Parts: sequence; C-alpha cells; structure tokens
Amino acid sequence: MTVEDWKFKIANMIDTHAHLNFPQLTKIIDQVVSESKAAGVTNIIIASSNLEDSKIAIELAQEYPGFLFASVGIHPHKTDPENKATIKEQLRKLDLLITSNLSQVIAIGETGLDFSPAPPDEKDRPREGQKELFLGQINLAKKFNLSIIIHAREAIDEVINIITNISEVNFSGTFHCYAGGKKRISKILNLPNNWYFGFDGNLTYDEGLQKIIQLIPPERLLIETDSPFLAPVPHRGEVNTPAYLPLIQQKINDILGKDLTKQIEENSRRLFCL
Repeated sequence: MTVEDWKFKIANMIDTHAHLNFPQLTKIIDQVVSESKAAGVTNIIIASSNLEDSKIAIELAQEYPGFLFASVGIHPHKTDPENKATIKEQLRKLDLLITSNLSQVIAIGETGLDFSPAPPDEKDRPREGQKELFLGQINLAKKFNLSIIIHAREAIDEVINIITNISEVNFSGTFHCYAGGKKRISKILNLPNNWYFGFDGNLTYDEGLQKIIQLIPPERLLIETDSPFLAPVPHRGEVNTPAYLPLIQQKINDILGKDLTKQIEENSRRLFCL
C-alpha cells in the first residue's frame, strides 16, 4: 500500500521511536516528513544512539518544531566515531546538551543494556560499563523529569532489576521494540509508575509477538517504526519510514479486534507529555 492508500483511513498516530538522525533518512528528511504527515502521523520522536545522533535529533526538532521531538541518549553498544571519552565525560556532555535544549528534548534514550554480541559497527561495551552508562542516564531522566526509552536485548531481567532497586523511581518510560516474552509482562506492569511496551513493524510478521500483544493492557501500548529498520509487511526488507506507521497500527487493531488508534495516541501523549 502507498501513503495515499492510508491517508484517510488512520489518523493521529505518534511514532515514538524513529532514527531520523541516521543518514538514510536525514538526507531525505523533507520527503520523510511530508509523507509521514500525509499518512496520518502527527508527531515523531527521534531516538538517539550516541551524542552525535542526539545533536542531530535536536537540530531536526528545531527545523520542524511541533512535529519532530528529540530523545537524546547513548545506546549500550554505541559510541561516537573516534570518541575516546570516558563514560562520565559522555554523561556530562549529555547533561549539558539537555540543559541547552530543554524545549526540544522530551525523553532520554535509547539507553539500557545489551548483552548480545555487538555488530561490527558498534562497540562491545563491558556489562559493568553498560550499567554505569544506563544508571547515569536514569539519573538524567530523574533530574530533568523526562521519560526514558529503554533498549533491552538479552538483558531485560537485569533492566527490570535495576529499575526495581532504585530507591526513588520518579520516572517512567517504554520498553522499545518489546521482546521480553510473556513472563516479563507482569514484572513490567508492576514497576513503579506506568511503563509501556513499544511495538514495531516486526509485529506484522512475527506470530509470537502477535500472541504477546494480546496479553498487554491497551493503555500500556505504544507504536513505533524504529526507522530505518524493521519495515512492516509488505515493505519488509526496505528502508523503513514513519509513513509506514499505519500498517503497524492497523495490525494491532486487527489482532485485538478493535480500533485502538485513539487509545495508543493518548498513551503516547501521556508518557511523553505531548
């Protein structure tokens, strides 16, 4: 289906996780924004993987105020090219970046833990370093009263334990591209404050995820594209963009047998104060 096919069918959707700061999309940003709006997307949150991504996300949010918003952060495996700064130095720079751009930054992330082997373009950061980086960004979320976007790959139990053991959890967030299976749903729902579950284009072809989403309360669901990755069917394998968000929303509506578009939009606005 083309953007035009969806234009008048689903409206008022928020893409809560898209990497418009990645080169594949930054170089065609005007087209991406135009097609996303035509597809019924009202806001896009640009997730970041390192300090440089975070700066680009802020610049894009400044260029498209009220439509694009920045989430700044450092992925557990990602680092800036040629950046030899310590974790403490990176956290200090992130703090300064947020302080200088409070009107564009609405979240911290993506951050968390990743215990799977790092791909060639990422740094295989030791687990203790990942935890230090994650806790530092949690502190920034608390300091600036921001939500947090969590990346948890083969480490979701450790992430839940870290949040549970924090003495004062005055922040909330989302588990991006949820892959924690059935048994962790209740653990996340029982965390202090309201935590959400992000679903992406792989929901359109992963039957396991299609069963899992049925176990999650609708008031805790978010939709995201993770652009330029995880394009939904019938675009699987292509460069993903927020213009394909209606395909994810429609799949959720089909699986759950009712139109949850408005509910999910309200969830997104509540979490990110949009």
